[in-house]
Amino acid sequence: MIAPALPTRILIVEDDEDDFLIIEACIRDIPEKEFLIDWCYKYDEALERIRQARYDIYFLDYLLGEKTGLDLLRDAVTLGCEDPLVLLTGIGNREVDVQAMTIGAVDYLVKSDINTEKLERCIRYALERSAYLKALKANERKFRNIFERSKDAVFLADGNLVFRDANAATCQLFKFNKEELKELSLYNLFARKEAAVLLREKLGRAGEIEDEEIEMLTRSREKKNCILSISRQVHADGEAYIQGIIHDITNLKRIERASFQIEKLRSTATLLRTLAHEVRNPLTNINLSVEQLKPELNSEEANIYLDIIARNCGRIDGLISELLDLSRPAEISLQKAPLQAIIDTTLAAASDRISLKSIRLERSYPDHPAYIMADIEKLKIAFLNIVINAIEAVPKESGNITISIKEEQAHYKVFINDNGSGITEDNISRIFEPYFTSKTNGFGLGLAATWNILQSHHASIDVSSQPGEGTSFILAFDQVKAVPAK
Repeated sequence: MIAPALPTRILIVEDDEDDFLIIEACIRDIPEKEFLIDWCYKYDEALERIRQARYDIYFLDYLLGEKTGLDLLRDAVTLGCEDPLVLLTGIGNREVDVQAMTIGAVDYLVKSDINTEKLERCIRYALERSAYLKALKANERKFRNIFERSKDAVFLADGNLVFRDANAATCQLFKFNKEELKELSLYNLFARKEAAVLLREKLGRAGEIEDEEIEMLTRSREKKNCILSISRQVHADGEAYIQGIIHDITNLKRIERASFQIEKLRSTATLLRTLAHEVRNPLTNINLSVEQLKPELNSEEANIYLDIIARNCGRIDGLISELLDLSRPAEISLQKAPLQAIIDTTLAAASDRISLKSIRLERSYPDHPAYIMADIEKLKIAFLNIVINAIEAVPKESGNITISIKEEQAHYKVFINDNGSGITEDNISRIFEPYFTSKTNGFGLGLAATWNILQSHHASIDVSSQPGEGTSFILAFDQVKAVPAK
């Protein structure tokens, strides 16, 4: 059973009762329609009724005592009225007409021209337009809500990817507010310039980019691994714009790299244990043989050779022990300590190297102690290995090293940035491998030991670098909250 149509509720705001009665009679003459018509002649009362949204359509007289229908129109729009407002006037005035439509009126009627036909057309048009606009606004609110609540970065941009609008996730990802983003192009946030050039060319050819994996930079130059999808769209007025979605996969990539590193070290550890067993067995036999031969050979020349054999056997045994130590998790003794003190002690140990190269060192710490659980001595070794690499990478006299601690959610992040020679993309994936080094006189043990120490602290480490521009190490530690003094 179809429910009967409800009557259309109309409020006429008119200070002249005779005019109200004329308008009411014209409305009631509209065929096949039912109306509930109320009259109001007081400005404040009319505004209150509009605020309560009790009617489907409002007719507002231009002359309302000290105030005008334009004033009432403005106040109604300010209150957020979404129902149609029609302005009535005794004499036609184009300027008033333009003002009324600009403010938000759906129509403008001259009382002397009003008849049933005109009112029927006005009401029908106004209600249809109102229903359309309400549906449009409801959809806009729905999609705006999705836009704002999305965990992915969603944005609109112009043809040069300069941001026009962005949701909260975009601001959170790049650490810029909306107004700051509107001064930036997405191309400026690419970690690698050549990637920005390639994407611009691809967008120009295809008009869209789907699931492109890229590296982006935040305000603090922290690298983020992202999946980017963008497409070119056209407004109804013919103006082109870009809409895009960025999915942050940094944590997934970090976990993937850590898992790969752990798996690689496990394989290395298995190989080392096998080699150690196989090498130490004959090595033991060699040592025993040397000990047996020494009493039987009284020759001074023979003893020299036997000592050489014994020393080198000891050296081989020491190298095996060192390799096995690198393949095992570092044994640590944890205590609560502030990161600031650990880093300052590390920098003091490297101060001579820093001074000799006239390196500019900058520190940025939180005002409060950044407490973590740490094996202080081992963590100093981990930090020192990174700092020494930075010192060796930066140019003399123009070198810069910046160390900062930032609080992010339940972590303290340590950023160690330099303007050195950088690391190639191929080498970044291998810098934590034991005995891998790009240095002429390096042994490749420093960063391997650093990674091992940080794993024992349940800390993560990430590296981003641009050859010729510098390198950034980002270390994340779990926070330990300070206990308030009693």
